[in-house]
Amino acid sequence: MPPGARFRKEEIVRAAFELASERGIGAVTAREVAARLKVSVGPIFTYYETMDSLRSDVYGMARSHYRGYIERGLTEKTPFRGIWRQYLTFAMEEPHLYRMLFLTPPGDISGGAAENLKFSQDLIRDSVMSVYGMDEYTADCFIRDIWLAAFSYATMIVTGECTLSLEEMLDVGAEISLALCRAFRDIPGLARGDYDRDAAFRELTGHPADKI
Repeated sequence: MPPGARFRKEEIVRAAFELASERGIGAVTAREVAARLKVSVGPIFTYYETMDSLRSDVYGMARSHYRGYIERGLTEKTPFRGIWRQYLTFAMEEPHLYRMLFLTPPGDISGGAAENLKFSQDLIRDSVMSVYGMDEYTADCFIRDIWLAAFSYATMIVTGECTLSLEEMLDVGAEISLALCRAFRDIPGLARGDYDRDAAFRELTGHPADKI
């Protein structure tokens, strides 16, 4: 510990993380973190040259916290339903952290939604490949597509606009999951975009793709 420092770096990050969880990343200022620790701002700048470097560590802690939700989902009897449940639960329980991870444009602190989709894919991929019998590429496409629906619901949750219950959202997730699994299985080349679009739409609707 540097001379004169009363707190460990981890304690400062934890205090800043708690502020971000309670009030959003905008609340992570030197004054607010110091007030949480009941000290002057001096100890903060013993460890951090700038507040952005502290906020970056808060972002990393938030991502680890999110990872815990997804890992709990993977332990459920039906892993992908568990992941869907935990993703939405994270939005319900940690709306400020969800905003920071998924609704903040990429920058010096946040990696943005696309980066965190990739982070989610890396956590989920093996389970999807095992449960649904998909190769790695198809599994990533499946996660991407169903994540877009989960992202929509989670965004509505944190903005206070979602009128569905968690169970209703889980049922929608099951419908989308089933539809995607069957589509990727029954339409060769769909995941990679090199399928016969006209043939697929003619079989489904009786009309070519350009008429849909």
